[in-house]
Order: sequence, then C-alpha cells, then structure tokens
Amino acid sequence: MSLLSDLTIRQLAHDQRMIEPFVDRQTRDGVISYGLSSYGYDARVGRDFKIFTNVDSAVVDPKNFAANSFVDRTADVCVIPPNSFALASTVEYFRIPRDVLVICVGKSTYARCGIIVNVTPLEPEWEGHVTLEFSNTTPLPARIYANEGACQFLFLRGDLPCEVSYRDKSGKYQGQRGVTLPRL
Repeated sequence: MSLLSDLTIRQLAHDQRMIEPFVDRQTRDGVISYGLSSYGYDARVGRDFKIFTNVDSAVVDPKNFAANSFVDRTADVCVIPPNSFALASTVEYFRIPRDVLVICVGKSTYARCGIIVNVTPLEPEWEGHVTLEFSNTTPLPARIYANEGACQFLFLRGDLPCEVSYRDKSGKYQGQRGVTLPRL
C-alpha cells in the first residue's frame, strides 16, 4: 500500500471527481486550514450540526437512534457543550476509487483545544458527504467553525483493486448527503 501524494490526489480529483468541490492548495489566511496538502486533503466542515443534549434524558443507542438526543443547528459557528459531542458533515463530496482506502486524522488546531474529530475509514467505491464526529473532551464549551478545516484525509492505494467494494456490498451509507445518523 502506498500513500498518495498531492500530484496523484489532484489528478484523481480532476479525472475521477474524487473530491468536489476541490481546493487545489492549502488555504489558511485567518481560517483553520483546508485544501490539498503534501500527502492528504484537509476537508471543511459544513454549516449543519446535530449537537447532542441530555435535556430529555435520552439514551444513545446505535440500533434505535432517538431524535430527541440532539438539537439541530445551522450556523457559521457551532458551540459544543462541555463533555459532549456533535455531528456535522464535510462540505466536500467524496468518490473513492476502487483501489483506494481513506483514513482520517484530526487537525492539530482542534486537538490542542481538546476537540477530537473521529471519522471511520472511507472504503473503496464509497461516495458521499462524510459525517464528522466532534467530541469536546473539556469541561468548557468548545467552538467549531463552519467552512473551515476539520480533519485531514490520507489516501492509501492498494497493490490491486479490491475484490468486493463498498458499492458492491450496497453499503448502507452509500451516497449519503449531509449529516447522516446511524443506520442498522
């Protein structure tokens, strides 16, 4: 497996529409950086957030997800309560090639503030907006800035295309748009 460089990521973004919209360089003036980097792509968080709350004493259950466990917000800034978390999605829509697996790492700017970004791998031939999970591990409210960098995606190319892709399996999150809640 090899890590894809900026040259290859740019080529796939243009030839196969792997990332749309695609920002061809790191943008950082006055914002948390986003766009193409040396060996990855820093994606932006969108404006729609689902902020988890305990107002109704709901239980978070991945098999029976209750709508009363969060509040919806559309904003340029999301405030996550202390020791809580929020869901959002990337601005970018991804189309992953059959011979590529994508892993995600958080941005150091958020990590240094106690904000953890979690994303599960993007499997070969998966496509959609990526649902982002932001955990505020601090005892203070934390801000997330829409349309700015949220995390970095690293693209790994396998030695051969996989035998069975996410599309072949008719994966339950295929083609998701916006913030997508757990599905069974």
